[in-house]
Amino acid sequence: MTAIGIDTTVAVVGAGTMGQGIAQVALVAGHRVRLYDSAPGRAGQAAEALVRRLDRLVEKGRIPAVERDAARARLSPAEELTELADAALVIEAILEQLPAKQALFGSLEDVVRADCLLATNTSSLSVTAVAGGLRHPGRCVGMHFFNPAPLLPLVEIVSGFTTDEAAAATAHDTAAAWGKTPVRCADTPGFIVNRLARPFYAEALRLYEERAADPATLDAVLREGGGFRMGPFELTDLIGQDVNEAVTHSVWTAFFQDPKFTPSLAQRRLVESGLHGRKTGRGWFDYAEGAQRPEPSTAGPCPAPSSVAVHAELPGPAAVLRELIEEAGIEVTRDRTPGESEGFIRLPGGARLALTNGNPATTRVDGAAIRFDLSLDYRAATRIALAPSAAASQADLAEAVGLFQALGKQVSVIDDVPGMIVARTVAMIVDFAVDAAARGVATPEDIDTAMRLGVNYPGGPMEWAERLGAFWVRDLLDSLHHQNAGGRYVPSWALRRRADLEEWVL
Repeated sequence: MTAIGIDTTVAVVGAGTMGQGIAQVALVAGHRVRLYDSAPGRAGQAAEALVRRLDRLVEKGRIPAVERDAARARLSPAEELTELADAALVIEAILEQLPAKQALFGSLEDVVRADCLLATNTSSLSVTAVAGGLRHPGRCVGMHFFNPAPLLPLVEIVSGFTTDEAAAATAHDTAAAWGKTPVRCADTPGFIVNRLARPFYAEALRLYEERAADPATLDAVLREGGGFRMGPFELTDLIGQDVNEAVTHSVWTAFFQDPKFTPSLAQRRLVESGLHGRKTGRGWFDYAEGAQRPEPSTAGPCPAPSSVAVHAELPGPAAVLRELIEEAGIEVTRDRTPGESEGFIRLPGGARLALTNGNPATTRVDGAAIRFDLSLDYRAATRIALAPSAAASQADLAEAVGLFQALGKQVSVIDDVPGMIVARTVAMIVDFAVDAAARGVATPEDIDTAMRLGVNYPGGPMEWAERLGAFWVRDLLDSLHHQNAGGRYVPSWALRRRADLEEWVL
C-alpha cells in the first residue's frame, strides 16, 4: 500500500463544485485540507460551503458531530499558492483549459516539495500535455473524480506518457484509502468512461437524425428494453447539451476526426439555439413549470397469437423467449423451413419475427419480416422495439405486437433502420471496449468497473462481449457498415480477432 499518510496535507486548487467535492472526500478521510482558488475570497467562501455540507451530514446522521468538528478544524482556505508548500498531494480542479493547467503546475513546482504528488482532475485534456512543461513530469498523474465526488465511487487514475509508476500507484492507493473505487488507465482521449460512453449518446442522436423514432421513444427503449438507468436524451439534458457536445467534440478531435466519434449535427443545432437542457429550462425536453413530458410511442393492445413456430435456436439472450412464450400459455411448435440457419419465430400469418442482425427487415430474401430489438435481459425488460419490413402487413405486425404484449412487454414500433436501437448501441459500446482493452487503455476488469460505476451501465461491456459473443457483435457491425459505408461501423481489428478465436474454438 503506497497511499499518502493520513497525517499529511492534501491541497485542492479550484474551489468550484468539483473542487469542493474532492476536498470533502479528503477531509472526511482524515487529512488536513487546504483549499485554494485564484479568485480573491473564493476559497474562504468554498470552505464555509463545505462546512455547511458537513453540518447537513450530521443532521442526516451520516457522521457524528465530533467527526464534523474535527474535520472543520483540519480545513483551511489558502489565499496564496505558497501556503500549499507542505502538501503531500495537490489536486487541481480548475477550468478545462490546457494553458491554465500548465501554468498552475509550473507555479506549483516552484512551491511544493520534491516528493509532492501533482494530480489533475481533467476529464478531457491530455495528462501528458498538462505535465509537458514540468521539470519533473513523472510526478504528475490524472485523478479524475466524477461529480458529485463525495457520492460517486469511481476515480480514473490516468498515467501520462511520462508519469512514474510509483506516482500512479500512490494515486491509486490513496483513492482506495479514501473509500473510492480507482481504476487505472492510459492517457488516451476520453480515458475510459468518456471514451466508451460516446456511442450511447451518438447512436441515439444518429437514430433521431434517421427518424427511427422520437427522443422520448428512443429513451424509453434504451431504458426499459436495454436496462440503462436513463435514456441518452434525458441524460444529456441533465449533463448539459453544451457540456456533452464539448466532450464529444474534444474526443473526436483528439482521435484525428475518426468517424466512429463524429459529433451530431442535431445536437450542434440544439447547443446553438441555447437549449442546453435542465439548466436553461429546455433541451430535448421542456422543463418549464407545468410542461408535459412527451410519452414514448407505444402500440395499442393486440390479441396474442394462440401458437407460434420457432425455427432453430434464437441467438444469444433471445433464446429465453421460447421459455417466456410457453410460460405465457402460447403453444410453441417447430418451424421446418429448409435451408435456414438463422433462428426466428414464425408467426401464424407466415411472417418471420427475428432478432435484429444489423440488416433492415426490408430485404428481398425475407419478404414479410419483422425485426425485434436486443435486450440484455428479456425476462426483466418491460419494453421491446419492433421494426416491420415493407412487405409485412398490419395483421403481421399486430401478431408480433400481441405476442410481446402477452409476455408483459410494452411495444414501440419504430422505422425499419439497420441495427435498431439497443442492439446498435450495445454493439458499438462493446467494440469500443474490446478495442480499448486490446490497446492497453485499461484492463477488461477495470473497463467493466468504470462503466458500471461511472455511468451506471447495467453491466460491463466486456461482460456483454462474453454473453453476446464477439462474432455476433462483429457480424451486426459488418451489416451496419454495409448499410452505412464511411467507417463508423467498421469492427475494430481487436473485435475481429476475438470473434475469429471464438469461432475457431466452436
